[in-house]
Amino acid sequence: MTLTATTHRDAPVPSAPLVSFSHVQKSYDGQVLVVKDLSLDIARGEFLTLLGPSGSGKTTSLMMLAGFETPTNGSITLQGRDITALPPYKRGIGMVFQNYALFPHMTVADNVAYPLRARKLSEPEIARRVATALDMVKLGAFGKRMPAQLSGGQQQRVALARALVFEPELILLDEPLGALDKQLRERMQYELKQIHERLGVTMVYVTHDQEEALTMSDRIAVFDQGRIQQLATPEELYESPANAFVAGFVGENNSLDGVVIGRSDARVTVRLADGVEVVAQSIDALAIGDEAVLCLRPERIALTPGETENKYVLEVERLVYLGEATRVVFQLGGQELIAKADPMRLPQELARGARIEIGWRADECRAFRKG
Repeated sequence: MTLTATTHRDAPVPSAPLVSFSHVQKSYDGQVLVVKDLSLDIARGEFLTLLGPSGSGKTTSLMMLAGFETPTNGSITLQGRDITALPPYKRGIGMVFQNYALFPHMTVADNVAYPLRARKLSEPEIARRVATALDMVKLGAFGKRMPAQLSGGQQQRVALARALVFEPELILLDEPLGALDKQLRERMQYELKQIHERLGVTMVYVTHDQEEALTMSDRIAVFDQGRIQQLATPEELYESPANAFVAGFVGENNSLDGVVIGRSDARVTVRLADGVEVVAQSIDALAIGDEAVLCLRPERIALTPGETENKYVLEVERLVYLGEATRVVFQLGGQELIAKADPMRLPQELARGARIEIGWRADECRAFRKG
């Protein structure tokens, strides 16, 4: 990777992975595994996000790749070279932290130049690369300022320039936008993705923000309890979650508990607590009598349904206006059910207390084994 590169690959090139985790485990106390048997290949040039709740193992996995944590078992390779026991400074990996980690007594330019001076490059080469890196993050005129004179977003740009300046093949980002307000965070998401596409550098990004992951990533690895629950593109994760955890964690989701009372090919009929029956797509090998959880995206519920397998007349409990959408809350089978619709296309009769017909197709509702 060079800072003047302009090529971007929309999909990873089918070649040897840049990074490989092979059966990696991590325990801090010798008893509890924070990361359990992690095997993961990261393609050259891709933007991979590690997504999950606190304690799921995503940050520990990133820290092992960076060299700040050592695996208890397993191995990690970078460009085919085993780096499992290699110290961080010998890995040649760029790192961007949430707290920026800038030196407060150094100017912006000196902060960005620090990795180059540690590598003993010539001063003319350092000056050239620093100028290029600062221009890349739109801070070309800020080189003489001190970090305290910058906004949070500008400081994050400096941290990114410092990670880019020595032209690493791989950049790791540990919740780098977590301290920014929503509007600035969304702008930085766009700028980060633009830089990734322009340079073709490989980025591994840790976040617990589902929307951020869906917006930026080529692929997302969803972590829970030390394991990857699903590794897929944003579209695949949202439209075809592998299990109830992924369905509930990635995007909005209705979860309805019930018992399987019928099965036909890839579909099951699930009875909810008050006897309401729902036809759904069976993801697990469900049998009659199994406890199941139904997962249904709010925007898949039609407030003016046509011909569909699932159709109910329900009372509107409340309406929540969100600007770009309106949430309509019902009760079904003794459980809360939320629909989401365009405010400009709501039925005329829609109001709190009104009874309206709603519905959804069976193939838009996914049935998983509960537990």
